Amino acid sequence: MRILRVLPLFLLTVVCANAQRNPLVVRDSIAQQRWVDSKYNAMSLEERLGQLFMVSVASDQNKAATDKIAALITSEHIGGVIFSTGGPVRQAKLTNAYQKASKVPLLIGMDAEWGLSMRLDSTYAFPYNMTLGAISDNSIVEKVGKQIGKHAKRLGVHINFAPDVDININPKNPIIGSRSFGEDRENVTEKGVAFVKGLESAGVLSSGKHFPGHGDTATDSHKALPIIDFSKARLDSIELYPYKKLIDAGVSSVMIAHLEVPALELKDGLPSSLSEQIISGILKERMGFKGLVFTDALNMRGVADTGKNGDVEVKAFLAGNDMLLMPTEVAQAKEKLAKAYKKGKITEQRLASSVKKILMAKYKVGLHKYRPIPIKNLYEDLNSRADDLVYEEAIENAITVVKNAYYLMGIKKLENKKIAYVKFGDTNSAPFLSELNKYASVTQVNGKDITTLKKKLEDYNLVIIGLHKSDESPWKPYNLSQKEKIWLQEIAEARSSNVIFSVFAKPYALLGVSSFKNIDGVVLAYQNSKLAQEKTAQLIFGAIPAKGVLPVSAHSEFAVNSTVQLKSLSRLGYSFPERVGFDVSKLAEVDKLVQDGLDSLMYPGAQVLIARKGKVIYNKGFGKPTYKSQEKITPNHIYDLASISKILGTLPMVMKMEEEGKLGLNNTFSDLVPEYADTELKNVTVLKALSHYGRLPAWIAFYVSTLDKKRKPSSEFYRNKPLDGFSIRVADNLYLTDAYKDSIYDRIGRQDLKSNRYRYSDVAYYVMKKYIEDTNKRGLDKLVDEFLYKPLGASSTSYNPLEKFPKQRIVPSEEDNYYRYQTVQGYVHDMGAAMQGGVGGHAGLFSNANDVAKIMQMYLQNGVYGGVRFLDGRTIKKFNTCYFCNKKVRRGVGFDKPQLRDKGPTCGCVSRKSFGHSGFTGTYTWADPEKEIVYVFLSNRTYPSATNTLLVKSGLRTRIQKAIYDALTE
Repeated sequence: MRILRVLPLFLLTVVCANAQRNPLVVRDSIAQQRWVDSKYNAMSLEERLGQLFMVSVASDQNKAATDKIAALITSEHIGGVIFSTGGPVRQAKLTNAYQKASKVPLLIGMDAEWGLSMRLDSTYAFPYNMTLGAISDNSIVEKVGKQIGKHAKRLGVHINFAPDVDININPKNPIIGSRSFGEDRENVTEKGVAFVKGLESAGVLSSGKHFPGHGDTATDSHKALPIIDFSKARLDSIELYPYKKLIDAGVSSVMIAHLEVPALELKDGLPSSLSEQIISGILKERMGFKGLVFTDALNMRGVADTGKNGDVEVKAFLAGNDMLLMPTEVAQAKEKLAKAYKKGKITEQRLASSVKKILMAKYKVGLHKYRPIPIKNLYEDLNSRADDLVYEEAIENAITVVKNAYYLMGIKKLENKKIAYVKFGDTNSAPFLSELNKYASVTQVNGKDITTLKKKLEDYNLVIIGLHKSDESPWKPYNLSQKEKIWLQEIAEARSSNVIFSVFAKPYALLGVSSFKNIDGVVLAYQNSKLAQEKTAQLIFGAIPAKGVLPVSAHSEFAVNSTVQLKSLSRLGYSFPERVGFDVSKLAEVDKLVQDGLDSLMYPGAQVLIARKGKVIYNKGFGKPTYKSQEKITPNHIYDLASISKILGTLPMVMKMEEEGKLGLNNTFSDLVPEYADTELKNVTVLKALSHYGRLPAWIAFYVSTLDKKRKPSSEFYRNKPLDGFSIRVADNLYLTDAYKDSIYDRIGRQDLKSNRYRYSDVAYYVMKKYIEDTNKRGLDKLVDEFLYKPLGASSTSYNPLEKFPKQRIVPSEEDNYYRYQTVQGYVHDMGAAMQGGVGGHAGLFSNANDVAKIMQMYLQNGVYGGVRFLDGRTIKKFNTCYFCNKKVRRGVGFDKPQLRDKGPTCGCVSRKSFGHSGFTGTYTWADPEKEIVYVFLSNRTYPSATNTLLVKSGLRTRIQKAIYDALTE
């Protein structure tokens, strides 16, 4: 009882050991004990001693090295192997070979704190502990632990030496750092317990480390012996605190660090891993731990220098360790252990205690019914979508905002923002910039010196600076360079713009910043992974909330537990199909159908987007801009939307004006255009016209009357360059007379009303456009851009796109051989809209699928998007109502609606509340409030000729819609 006399007052709060359960005991304890006793009794002394050793091997070592381990298995009867670097398939094959060679199944271990990728290539990297430490919801940490456990089990790994529960108080700690959950003891403990629960639930043994606490030191125990020189009271309240809770939670093992702890061990220079007082006295007796006790690696300088030729291993076992990890001399150590046993220094009871615990652990992980590791599909099983989903949830909940002056994030008033991105750091930043550009136009700005950079940044009013450091391991450099520290301050002090500093590295990187006075926003992503970058961009724009809490003190201005919580602004986020209730294997049918369309020459290329519950889960480009193009369609290409312009361009303005009392559904055409007072159109109401029940003609071929006898543009109406009176640009080198604008409306006024039935018509939208522009004294394109597209962040949406975007980004719509006689690219395909300078009420809008989805999502959210209310929910409901269903007219006011009978514009599987529209060029979009689905299909089926109607006849767009609904799991 020497230890009890030395530490009579220590850990008085700890209950006695007898109250602790043995974490190695399984439910069928009788069968377990029978197997353990059977195995132990069948062993010789040499075999029993062999069980105490877990040796190191790497699957990327040469054959001589791996054969050496095989020899140790057969000659020294070692109890286990800890794998280091290599690859999963190679490791699996080695494990199978080693297990086959071993008389008693081997306990396989790994350091897999953030997953197998801590050691292996071709495996999944989960967030580091410090990232997890920022999460408030501990159940998410448990999920991470469980997923890591599943991977370990799949690879035949029985014990993961995790979690690291060191409390990282010292930011200069060279070996722990991001491996720690943080510096708050309660947070570290809670996260450690959650991780243990997750790991153990997957059938893998957990291991709390590095006992008694490696968090407050600047020395690496791999290279020297760190001194933890604190009082007993401090050690009890900080370093040792997590272990009591982990023991209560059922942690299977504890790893003992190589530390000098004077307050706990009287002998100077004795590592904790060799201290009987620390291991047997504190951990086992005082804290009541009954699980396995491992040394840390015995080849580390922190302990290896204290002895040689097996002496260290003997000391470690005598101190109370059960398993000796990575010994330097197995044979010599066994020999010395045997001598100690024969001399009575090691009793049979002591040996049996450790060996039987090892055997109990082997039974617990299923080695009593060992099966070889299946090699087939190993890589796929270790890199699955389930892993992405766990990582995504973790990183979304971890990203931490610690400063948000002026409520800068999530970014609002996009119409007033000109945003620059400046990259700091030395590694990849592409995912961050790409994701930022899904929300607004963000330009990367570079400069060879700070003067040049500051001059360029004068054109912007918001600068996002990203610090991107290697995510390869937690030991990689993370600090700002001296140049970056200076540049950061100079950019911030310029005050010509707001500054957001995004850190994709350890939070300790902030310690290098002298002042945050002029930095308006600070967000910590902790890591530079693709998902971390994407989710940080989403958070900055308010697509996801900010929930993270700073797990360490990162600066004098940002103490531990600092946080600024932000709510979502209801912008579209980007995620995985499974996250919102899709079966990804069934969703693959969409790819097949789109490819079928390409193979059948329905169109040269297409974009397809699917969103659900506010998350874009599918956004792909297919094919090429033309059949002869070299480049491939990407989600960034822009398409002519054709008649989708009606509901994304004209209709929003009509609804807004209806709300403002400037227009009513019962207004007649004569109310809107007084010149129509004496025409047949005078009593046509807005309601009937936009419901396509206004007896209007389907369309009017205005362009035909402007052709000469050779069916070419007549010189009476056109010039090949802009001249006085000829300023309406129809296409390249083709300008229409300004006088023709009035001719269009005059000709509409001379139309006869048709029979009283449903008839789809463009004509009403000519009238709507005229009324909107006459009332507001501005062009429709300018009005809707200011009202909707700019504040919405629809930066890829525009009429006359050549004024904003490079031509190669715009997909051509036709080789025109009947009117313009040229490739129609960047000009609206619809002839009537072209004759109105590219801005028609019925056509003219260009966009990509991502922007179309934003507008449809705004409708789906009852008029709200990005924290802005664009329209009242009651207005949208009013326009999304079928008023003439009893007349066999399915349409709403502007919106198309599901068919009333068998055939129609949808798959027949959508809700009655759903709405959308299609376009002549091969476009389609549909939104379903009940299923919260937005679907966008954009193509140029009219290229090279609009006579290609294969897409229309095939019903492909709605067959894709059917595949989307068939893929739903909830």
